[in-house]
Amino acid sequence: MGLISYIKEEIQVVRERDPAIKSNMEVFLYPSFRVILRYRLAHKLYLKKHYFLARWISQRAARKTGIEIHPGATIGRGLFIDHGSGVIIGETTVIGDNVTLYQGVTLGGTGKEQGKRHPTLEDNVMVSAGAKILGSFTIGENSKIGAGSVVLEEVPPNCTVVGVPGRIVRMGDKKVPRTDMDQIHLPDPVLDDIRKLQQENIRLHGELRRLVKEIRCVEKKGDYYDEDL
Repeated sequence: MGLISYIKEEIQVVRERDPAIKSNMEVFLYPSFRVILRYRLAHKLYLKKHYFLARWISQRAARKTGIEIHPGATIGRGLFIDHGSGVIIGETTVIGDNVTLYQGVTLGGTGKEQGKRHPTLEDNVMVSAGAKILGSFTIGENSKIGAGSVVLEEVPPNCTVVGVPGRIVRMGDKKVPRTDMDQIHLPDPVLDDIRKLQQENIRLHGELRRLVKEIRCVEKKGDYYDEDL
C-alpha cells in the first residue's frame, strides 16, 4: 500500500470512530494519527535491526503525543487511539485489525520474563479508558474491556470484561461492530446478582408477611372457638 492510500485509510478510520471530527484536515492534528505514522516507520527500522533509530523515532513520538508504542509491537490495520494520552503498548504486543484504544490504556507485561510477554488483541477489540491488560495472553475478537478494568488472563471472543481483577461476561456469538464505541453500557455481573438478591429478599419478605397474617387469623379463630366452649 502506498503512502497516500495509507493516509486516506487512516483518515477514514478516524472519521468513522470519532463523532467530534468535522473535516479531513482535523485528522492531521490527532495524536493517534501522528503516532501511528511514526510507529509504521519505526517498526520497519526495528525489523531491519536498526534498533537505536527505531527507538529514537518512537520516543520522540511519545514525547509529542503522550502515546508510547514500542517499535517492536505488531499492529494491524485500522488501529484508533482516542485522545491517547497515557497509552502504552509494549514490545511484544500483537494487535489485530480495527482495534480501538482509549486514553490511559496499558498493554504491558508482568515482569522480566523473556520472549512473548505482552498481550495479543484480536480483531475488533475495544479497550476503554484506563484499562490495563498485563501479560502474555489473548483477548478474543469482538471483545470489550470496560473502563478501569485490570485484565490478567485470557478472554474468549465476543466477551465483555469489567472490574478489578477483570471478570468475563459472555455475550454469546454476537459480533461487536467496529463502530460500536459504547464504553458505558457494559454489563456488571456482580451488580446483576445484587439486584436478583434484592428482588428475592422483597419476595420472601412479602411471603413472610402473608404467613404471619394467616397465623394470626388462625389464632383468632381458635380464641373464638374457645370462648364458645
